[in-house]
Amino acid sequence: MTWQSALRRGEKLLAEAQIADSAVDAWYLMEYCAKIDRMWFLLNREKEMPEMIEKKYQEFLKKRSLHIPLQHLTGEQEFMGLPFHVNENVLIPRQDTETLVEAVLKVLKPGDKILDLCTGSGCIIISIVKLAQGVEGTGSDLSDKALQVARKNAEDLDVGVSFLQSDLFEQIEETFDCIVSNPPYIATAKIEDLMEEVRDHEPHMALDGKEDGLFFYRNIVKEGRRYLKEHGWLCFEIGYDQGKAVSAMMENAGYQNVKVIQDLAGLDRVVMGQIGG
Repeated sequence: MTWQSALRRGEKLLAEAQIADSAVDAWYLMEYCAKIDRMWFLLNREKEMPEMIEKKYQEFLKKRSLHIPLQHLTGEQEFMGLPFHVNENVLIPRQDTETLVEAVLKVLKPGDKILDLCTGSGCIIISIVKLAQGVEGTGSDLSDKALQVARKNAEDLDVGVSFLQSDLFEQIEETFDCIVSNPPYIATAKIEDLMEEVRDHEPHMALDGKEDGLFFYRNIVKEGRRYLKEHGWLCFEIGYDQGKAVSAMMENAGYQNVKVIQDLAGLDRVVMGQIGG
C-alpha cells in the first residue's frame, strides 16, 4: 500500500465512523505514527509504506474510529504555542481557554502571585508563568492523577510552578494577586449530550458543574475574597451561556470592574473582576 492510498483509506475509515474532521485526524495520525511532515509525504506519497508503519497506523485508526480522542492517542495537545502532555485524567486543553490566559496576562505585573484552581493539565498556570514576566504560580486540583500530569508538563516545559492537592481552597493558606480557574461548568443533566469523545473519555470530575453548572463559581466567588490581595483579580472561563449569571454573581459579592470577554467565535468565554478596584 502506498502512503497516498493508506491516507485515503484512513480518511474513509474515520468518515464511516462519523469522526468529525476525519481527513485532518487521518493525517495527524499518519504524521504521528511515521514521524513525517507534509513535505516529506508530498515527495514520497506514491512510494510503498513500510509494513511496520502501516500496521501501527491501522491500529491507531481503529482506536480513533472508536472515538478515543486524537490527543489521547498522540499524548499531546498544543496550547498557547506550547506542547502539553495529556491523558484520560485531564481535560484536553481547548483553544477557547487561550482567551482566559490572554485576559490574565493583560492584568499581571512583575512579582504577582497567581493561583490556578482546578488546574488539570496545568496548561493555564504554566502558560501564564511561561509568558508573563517574573510572576509566581501555584496550581491546585482535587485529582492526584491530574496533578501528576501537571507536574510533568511543568518539568518538560522548564517552568517553575508549585502544585498541591486541594478541594478548591481547602489546603490554600496564602493570598494572591490573581486567582484564575476553568472549573467544571457543565450541568450534570447535559453531560450525556456531549460528544462521545468528551462524554466517554474525559474525566467527569472536570466536567460536572452540578445541577445548574454554576456550583463551583458560587464557591470560588464566595471564598475567593479571602485569598485575594487588595486590587486582586478573579478570572474565570465560563460556558457560552453563563456570562450574565457569573458576572452578576461577582457583582453581588462586591467585586468591581466586572467584565465579560468573548472568544474568537464571539461567544462569552471569560468573566473577571477585581477586589477593591
